[in-house]
Amino acid sequence: MKRRQFDTQELLLKLLNHMYKAAIYFLISFFSVYSFAQPGDLTKKVNPFIGTGGHGHTYPGASMPFGMMQLSPDTRLEGWDGCSGYHYSDSSIYGFSHTHLSGTGIADYCDILLMPFTGAEEWKPVAYASRFSHENEKASPGFYEVLLDKHHIKASLTTATRSGMHQYQFAPGVKEGKLLVDLKHRDEVLESSLQIVNDYEVKGMRRSKSWAANQVVYFYIRFEKPIRSTIIALNDSVQQGLRTASGKNIKASFAFDLGSGEQLRLKIGISG
Repeated sequence: MKRRQFDTQELLLKLLNHMYKAAIYFLISFFSVYSFAQPGDLTKKVNPFIGTGGHGHTYPGASMPFGMMQLSPDTRLEGWDGCSGYHYSDSSIYGFSHTHLSGTGIADYCDILLMPFTGAEEWKPVAYASRFSHENEKASPGFYEVLLDKHHIKASLTTATRSGMHQYQFAPGVKEGKLLVDLKHRDEVLESSLQIVNDYEVKGMRRSKSWAANQVVYFYIRFEKPIRSTIIALNDSVQQGLRTASGKNIKASFAFDLGSGEQLRLKIGISG
């Protein structure tokens, strides 16, 4: 009886020992496979240009998950295939706006357009737009960059949840850079306003109508360099000496001394 009990205990110990070894082998194998299967930087596998052609109605610009801001180039002012503001078949950029729809069948947003330039002011979109090439355009999650051929300006864009940053690299030797702010861009404007707060800051709002019947966006811009001069246009007519403006067609041009770096940076925040 004692011998049988001893044999049973010995068998149980051997069984537990085998189970223990099997568990160890399993864990070693699992973590070895897991470590080899771990990918590198997953953002390198993302192509933001997917859906920007055909009838995809997506945009390639910078945004954060569930972010309020979608900072992206606009290549179309209207049309079903311009729902997102961008279409891959286009070759001109009107500027960079801060709200965009993705994958919809109706257009809206594209609020607060900014466009860098040099030389004389142009107030009509067809005049201030710039040609570009996809060879000089790249995008990754949270980042967009393109070379604007008209004035040879490289635009780099990135975002946080409610804010974005623009960097404009002007051509070598350019001493004065300018930035256009167009509050009339795209949607039907119900009201808008712009105010120069100080030499570094500008704020304003836009209430517009498209798919949403009453959409309001407030914005606040801070420039890295001081504003050297300002021109405000109402209904595309220059108004002398204005620091604030209200209306349905407000555009403004801000000039900056670039210095030796030929670079202009700004931060912008939006709210609704």
